[in-house]
Amino acid sequence: MEVSSTGTAKGMSASGKVKCLGKCKVTKSTFPAQKMSQNNDAVGQFFLQTTIKTSPKGQKGEGQASAAWLFTKAGVTPSNEISLSPPTVRCDNAVPGTSKPGCVMPYIPEMVYAKAGEYPELAQHIEDAQNTQNLPGKHGTTRYLTRLTDKTKITQNRDTSCPSSLPRPTGKQCDEYPFASTWQGAKTGGSYSRRMIAAEQNEAGGRALGLFYLYNRIIEKDRFLVWIK
Repeated sequence: MEVSSTGTAKGMSASGKVKCLGKCKVTKSTFPAQKMSQNNDAVGQFFLQTTIKTSPKGQKGEGQASAAWLFTKAGVTPSNEISLSPPTVRCDNAVPGTSKPGCVMPYIPEMVYAKAGEYPELAQHIEDAQNTQNLPGKHGTTRYLTRLTDKTKITQNRDTSCPSSLPRPTGKQCDEYPFASTWQGAKTGGSYSRRMIAAEQNEAGGRALGLFYLYNRIIEKDRFLVWIK
């Protein structure tokens, strides 16, 4: 978009191109030279796609796109290329529960449970565990939880915090924090909290955590936090 121009800059044309390094490729690049003015923007589009395939399972890698613009005009020396590189993205097909490859931006996702929401007993347990036992994963800290995907280790975590020999009151289930599906769990991490909460809340809260993993493409040893509202 032209804001203002003087001298030989008037009537310049803009064009663009893009490249992608790593686990990605350019599938379409459309930014031909177009004259610019305050009434006419130069418009282009770039489409990129990961080169991670659906199999074998467990692939992951990074992709880095870089877009560049050039300004030209007949009889005038072309400008230097002006480039812009968005953040590097992580692409993978390593998310348990789906074979579809996908990519995520570099950020720390947060699982949110509300004390006034669907799982109040679960949310209260996590808040108490974070605040009174100083267990990791709290919103606003850098003491992250990291995902564990090994089913055997997950079972060991759950059996350590909530063994089958532990009596369950009617309608209650044993809830553990940090989650069994993290490296900070009872067996793999060492410190934990457990509490008997309503069975339906424990089950539904666990399903919500599974969807959180899936939608945010949280794979082995990816970091995340838990925010209790």
